[in-house]
Amino acid sequence: MSATSPCHTSPPARLRIASRESRLAMVQSEWTAATLRQLYPGAVIEIVGMTTKGDQILDKPLAQIGGKGLFIKELEVAIEEGRADIAVHSMKDVPMTLPAGFAAVIVGEREDVHDALVSNRFAGIGELPLGAVVGTSSLRRESQLRTLRPDLKIEALRGNVNTRLAKLDAGQYDAIILAAAGLKRLGLSSRIRAILDAAQFVPAIAQGALGIEYQAGRADVAAWLAPFAQVNTTAIVNAERALGRALTASCDVPLGGNAAIRHGVLYLEGFVAMPDGSHMIRDAIFGDPADAERLGEALAQRLLAAGADKILASLSRNA
Repeated sequence: MSATSPCHTSPPARLRIASRESRLAMVQSEWTAATLRQLYPGAVIEIVGMTTKGDQILDKPLAQIGGKGLFIKELEVAIEEGRADIAVHSMKDVPMTLPAGFAAVIVGEREDVHDALVSNRFAGIGELPLGAVVGTSSLRRESQLRTLRPDLKIEALRGNVNTRLAKLDAGQYDAIILAAAGLKRLGLSSRIRAILDAAQFVPAIAQGALGIEYQAGRADVAAWLAPFAQVNTTAIVNAERALGRALTASCDVPLGGNAAIRHGVLYLEGFVAMPDGSHMIRDAIFGDPADAERLGEALAQRLLAAGADKILASLSRNA
């Protein structure tokens, strides 16, 4: 990422960053603020902390209370009302389609995309005893866990990373599944007992990627954020999010996507499953990174044709 201000653009005098008040969100916002200060040393960069509805309601599955958008709605309102200029998000928490009037730039290198097993007693999924209690509120994680280990007892787990770790440490679970990216950004890599192989455990769409959201009509903000854009990470995230949009992704649908660029070729894998792991459709595609969104849409169509349409219809009927 360049540390030079974009040409032909007056630098900002002040930029306010709307952020959730969870420790992980603040770490990500603080990184963004530090990079902005490097780009624009004369600017006043502020972080405006907020508690979102998604942070407040912890006793119900996310899918039942409105989905991923609950983590960012208040931040978007702050931007609309002029109380903030931008918001920093973990892109895996951002709905597949942004609200009208908003845009986002994908920033920095993507962190570790994998899920991680965290346990105080067991070093891997294979070492968990029969009937072990595993915490997660992700239907994507649950479906893949049930495919690998149908004997496990899956129990809901909500809250920020530290809250989830505290529940594990209190003995409520034998193990929990968290995103490796969040643990690493928080300096908690030592809590990871096993990185889950993406070949068996496909990550969430855009997991490990960061984005900065702003009002689409703010050409000045778009210009200020331009140096943040990371071309390869943007292509990867665009491919995965296009896959998710085409599959009507929400918290009610167990699906995942994982893209990477190797030797100039974009590879994308995706899956759709029943929550109980009884039926899973997986496929992969590759092509030019410049065609990232088209590749995501094409993979979605292949999954639908292979039977994902029946899974989605079943889930819709049972919703």
